[in-house]
Amino acid sequence: MCLSVPAKIMKIEDEDHAIVDYGDGTSRRINISLVDVRDGDYVLVHAGFAIQVMDKEEVKATLEAFKEMVEGLNVSFKG
Repeated sequence: MCLSVPAKIMKIEDEDHAIVDYGDGTSRRINISLVDVRDGDYVLVHAGFAIQVMDKEEVKATLEAFKEMVEGLNVSFKG
């Protein structure tokens, strides 16, 4: 199964890389060569690549769906 996770662009480092925040204090360096983004944009990240730009409402809906899935599995969830 593949999983893509929303993240916020915190700092663009160069033409192909940025630091993102996954919303729980976790930040990572990702590749942004597939999308056109600016600091503060939200993206969908898969395997270290930003694959889609998202708006804030899409991010909220996606995180809510993740939360519902996790609750259905009876697993604790931070968020």
